[in-house]
Amino acid sequence: MEQATVLIVDDEPRVLDALEAILAAELRVLRASHGDAALRVLETEEVAVILTDYRMPGMSGVELLRRSQEVAPDAIRIVLTAYTDVDSLMEAINTGRIYHFIPKPWDPNELLVVVRRAAERYALAQENARLKDELELACNALQREAAEVRERPLSLDRLVGARTGLRGAIELARRVLDSDTTVLLLGETGTGKELFARLIHENGPRRAAKFVAQNCGALPESLLESELFGHARGAFTGATGERKGLFEEADGGTIFLDEIGEMSPAMQLRLLRVLQEGEIRRVGTSSDRKVNVRVIAATNADLEADVETGRFRKDLYYRLAVFPVRLPPLRERAEDVPALADYFLRVFRERARRAVPSIAPEALRLLRAYPFPGNVRELENEIERAVALADDGRPIGPEHLSDRIRLMAPAAPRTLNEAIERLKRRMLEDALRECGSKTRAAERLGLSRQSLQQMLRRRQP
Repeated sequence: MEQATVLIVDDEPRVLDALEAILAAELRVLRASHGDAALRVLETEEVAVILTDYRMPGMSGVELLRRSQEVAPDAIRIVLTAYTDVDSLMEAINTGRIYHFIPKPWDPNELLVVVRRAAERYALAQENARLKDELELACNALQREAAEVRERPLSLDRLVGARTGLRGAIELARRVLDSDTTVLLLGETGTGKELFARLIHENGPRRAAKFVAQNCGALPESLLESELFGHARGAFTGATGERKGLFEEADGGTIFLDEIGEMSPAMQLRLLRVLQEGEIRRVGTSSDRKVNVRVIAATNADLEADVETGRFRKDLYYRLAVFPVRLPPLRERAEDVPALADYFLRVFRERARRAVPSIAPEALRLLRAYPFPGNVRELENEIERAVALADDGRPIGPEHLSDRIRLMAPAAPRTLNEAIERLKRRMLEDALRECGSKTRAAERLGLSRQSLQQMLRRRQP
């Protein structure tokens, strides 16, 4: 390690000799016999500690330390003095930024300890400054990376299941990315409708503007109306000022309306007007405001049945269902369960700071066999729970899964023929679901279409 440098300043050579003899064993020592010489040294050398006599002819020690702040602001300053005038010492402290006073005559050991600690203090300050600079550079780099990530849209291709269970939905979504077409996402609770809506927004021309989301079943009608369309001051009790609604917040961007089937008839009428005219009216006002918003709606209900019963407006349904996209439940895309489970494992072990390396094959078999009525959200919760229960360094096993998953698992096949039949059934189901037609499914399985049809007929009850 490089020695720290100490500058000793005194007008008496014998004092300089004595100081150098004490300090030279541990420090690099530079000498100066007066203040001007010391300042010249400081201009060319990196000095950790300045050790100066208090009284010297010409420039005093305190004056030297005050002027040294201009050329060596980080150096640690120590004064040797036999002078005990309190006012002068206080002036020295206030103007010279002095670290320590050493009285004359000094004890050699004590002097060495004080100077050693001063050098360590300087080194620590330099290290802190270096680390601070590195931290600022790293912070700036992270901020730039974060800005780039914000500007870069989320990729549809990176969605788990993009090439398997969600392939059909993603292919449909791509067709409307560059337009303002209203999209209706259909799917059970937990299938990822909001994430899918956000992906459509992030990959379209409105990505630079806001994406706002509202669950239409989460608020009573009066609050939902205010939340979506805003209100004027005094429009209702508690409305102490004007407030923008979500349609205005999303102007130029996208609004996602989840559980659209939960809207009351009155709210359905107001939404229809927005879709037809591109205008909203704040609660408590009589003037209209233009908004330019893309609408993506979602529901887990059968809106066509609600239209038939009169619960949902037919004209609004046709406005919303311009481009319907169905998101399949997780039980229809069981081949995606391992990848999804692995993704959630990585998320939750990092969040919980747990060293859970993987999911055991038997646990994965149970997860794949379970129908997951709560879909991806239920799987996410299950993996979070399993990470909390698993031991560090050990994979997630069947014992870490919920009872409902372990108890619903099918019994292991008892014979080779039974195992082969199960495998055939799974391969047939996967091929039909992923390929979308019997012809392509037969090609994937290496069968003729006629052979595939015969196998399917044999499996019919």
